[in-house]
Amino acid sequence: MHILRKLIILIFLGMPMTLLAAGEVDINTADKETLMTLSGVGESFAQKIITYRERNGGFKTVQELTNIRGIGPGLVEKNRDILTAGKPAE
Repeated sequence: MHILRKLIILIFLGMPMTLLAAGEVDINTADKETLMTLSGVGESFAQKIITYRERNGGFKTVQELTNIRGIGPGLVEKNRDILTAGKPAE
């Protein structure tokens, strides 16, 4: 019973991150913390994404992420189902 209780608690603690990752992540408007929920994206890549969109007026396509040094097609493909490139924030 004690093990079951721990398992249930772990499941509930893990749910918020799972639910966030299950939604769409717009690379033109997402903040650093949201970008860091993507598979393979840590603080450094999240900041590079933000810097790139600020310097270039946003992303026209999700594939444009590969223009950032260190981000390859594999990272884009791992996250393809949840990535979007909506209208850049003004």
